[in-house]
Amino acid sequence: MNNDANRLLAAMLPDERRAVGVVALIAMIRMFGLFALLPVLSVYAGDLEGATPLLIGLAVGAYGLTQAVLQIPLGALSDRFGRIPVILGGLAIFAAGSVFAAQSETIYGVIAGRLLQGAGAVSATLGALLADATREQVRTRTMAIFGIGVGFSFLIALVVGPLIAAATSVRTLFLLAAALAGVAALLLAALPRGIQPPPRGQAVSIRAAFRGDLLRLNAYVFVLHTLLTASFVALPFLLRNELQLVMIGHWKIYVLALLVSLVGTVPLIIADERGGKSWTLTAAIVLLVVGELALALAGFSATMVVVALAIFFAGFNFLEAGLPARLSVAAAGEIRGASFGVFSSSQFLGAFAGGLLGGRFLAGGHPGTVFMACALVAGLWLLLHQGFGPPGNRGKSTGNRAGN
Repeated sequence: MNNDANRLLAAMLPDERRAVGVVALIAMIRMFGLFALLPVLSVYAGDLEGATPLLIGLAVGAYGLTQAVLQIPLGALSDRFGRIPVILGGLAIFAAGSVFAAQSETIYGVIAGRLLQGAGAVSATLGALLADATREQVRTRTMAIFGIGVGFSFLIALVVGPLIAAATSVRTLFLLAAALAGVAALLLAALPRGIQPPPRGQAVSIRAAFRGDLLRLNAYVFVLHTLLTASFVALPFLLRNELQLVMIGHWKIYVLALLVSLVGTVPLIIADERGGKSWTLTAAIVLLVVGELALALAGFSATMVVVALAIFFAGFNFLEAGLPARLSVAAAGEIRGASFGVFSSSQFLGAFAGGLLGGRFLAGGHPGTVFMACALVAGLWLLLHQGFGPPGNRGKSTGNRAGN
């Protein structure tokens, strides 16, 4: 036990710190372009020609479909041909989709642009690159830093997105996403030179990435992002229609909720890094259930919405960091890119499913119906988690599993 703890707390080497910083920054910049649209896109899409509740949800989550389809093949191709070429190509496609969506006048054009954005599917390859550049004994910390960085990007985007949209337009956010993709591409030059490239010239195979313990992690991240996207289909309408908040004021709700959520997120991350205890996963899922229920039943005042969102974000941010950390340790090096591909594909397929779920239950015009549907999904997740036990325990004994 002491040896395991020492390995988890081992100091990063200088090149590891540099690689983590660069890759995390690239992910933050790229995801900012998507996150900044999340709190404003459903309202913007609702005013476009041809908009319906279902098409609004599709516009929010459409990028997840092409991300889901392409993460696996691109992750596997990065195992064979290298991470950098795949990342550069993905960023270029993402930028093209952003520009296309910015120029579109109808809901169908925005959906098409979002699908093209998603075709720049490099999340899996970024995760694999990060794993290539770090040792296993610091992998949990590495992925936690990566996840916290993306979470920080989420925080900034929820503040800046509504402000930019209110001051200019949502089209500006699409163009900003394209410009930031170019910045992310330039940052690749700052990576340390000693990163060992993946094996080349081998047949691309993803069969091992569908191992049972890895599939459990994939299912978890699918449900997590289904809940997030569905919630953000409804949240802007809740804030605008129920609380009478103009778009420029939405950021105040989001930033307060995210800051308060750190009270729950940080202790969970610390406890998880010290031993990967299964109770942290249970606690995080419980927070999601409670947060969604609170939004559904008590979302009638700004204070209650802040509290409900803080509870939800506490669970979400922990799982967003903790699930890929578990995957990076469980996946073998030779199928790391493919494993992250399946994982990221599941994540973005969840975003697509969440857009459809949110649009379907928003059809009645009541955001609370969406949150109640999300609470039921999260409750089912909790029951299955309790029934089957924590994922990612391949190779551990039953006694050790019980001890967690």
